[in-house]
Amino acid sequence: MEFFSKLKNGLNKTRNSFTEKIERLIIGYANINESCLDELEEILISADVGVSTTMKLMDDVRLGIRQKEINSPQDLQPFLIKKISQILESGEDHITIAPSGPTVFLVIGVNGVGKTTTIGKLAKYYRANGKSVLLAAADTFRAAAIDQLQIWGKRAAVDVIAHEEGSDPAAVVFDAVKAAIARNTDILLIDTAGRLHTKSNLMDELNKIYRVIKREIPAAPHETLLVLDATTGQNAIHQAELFTKAAPISGVVLTKLDGTAKGGVVIGIKAQLSMPVKLIGVGEGEDDLQPFIAKDFAAALFDM
Repeated sequence: MEFFSKLKNGLNKTRNSFTEKIERLIIGYANINESCLDELEEILISADVGVSTTMKLMDDVRLGIRQKEINSPQDLQPFLIKKISQILESGEDHITIAPSGPTVFLVIGVNGVGKTTTIGKLAKYYRANGKSVLLAAADTFRAAAIDQLQIWGKRAAVDVIAHEEGSDPAAVVFDAVKAAIARNTDILLIDTAGRLHTKSNLMDELNKIYRVIKREIPAAPHETLLVLDATTGQNAIHQAELFTKAAPISGVVLTKLDGTAKGGVVIGIKAQLSMPVKLIGVGEGEDDLQPFIAKDFAAALFDM
């Protein structure tokens, strides 16, 4: 219940922008007409559900009207809740844990999305659940990134494998994987540079890291998590499309959901990319990174 409460509070801005607008729309129209449907379409797009997902939902609404599932504006909200919940609940969103040996998380994304903070929060979460954890500072392009990860390492009481600024990220990863195997570590969390997806050399570096991990642990990385900032809306979806070209992404971590009215981007990611949303950040606190549970997200979004 505490997690759900945080989720509900974290989605306040999105709910005010999205659900409450739909409720006002329902009150404002006695009958469903084209003006009503145009306004509904605008509400979905403004919540960053995405144009293609919005068009699909509007097609569903029009079909629902023809098939008499929707007979009045009051029928719109339960119909949308059903359709959006179906989108959110499609696919598997659970975190993969290796049956034996280290579980390797490769964490990627552009600068400023909350990548290193996400790793720190994951380290604390797994430590609190009795797992041994090791961090790898493979973002060697910025000294501040190494320092930041070491601060999180101290907070979570876990070791950090790090080299000097400017060193080869793949070499850091090699040492970290070897250390994780030797120490029989449960969880290895690898930080990477905030790669600009327009820089092909940085994407090549990511591919190199991926190959180094696979050579030492063939089933790894068990999770390649792309961290996206929910406040960037459709740009987050664009980033996801580009990063899939560099590494097989297993899921998305969506941060800063509490800071945006555009939480509909979760629906867009699921519908447009068919990509699992594994974790969501709904606050600044160390315990505010939560597993994504589709039915809870839908309930919090629609204040159910």
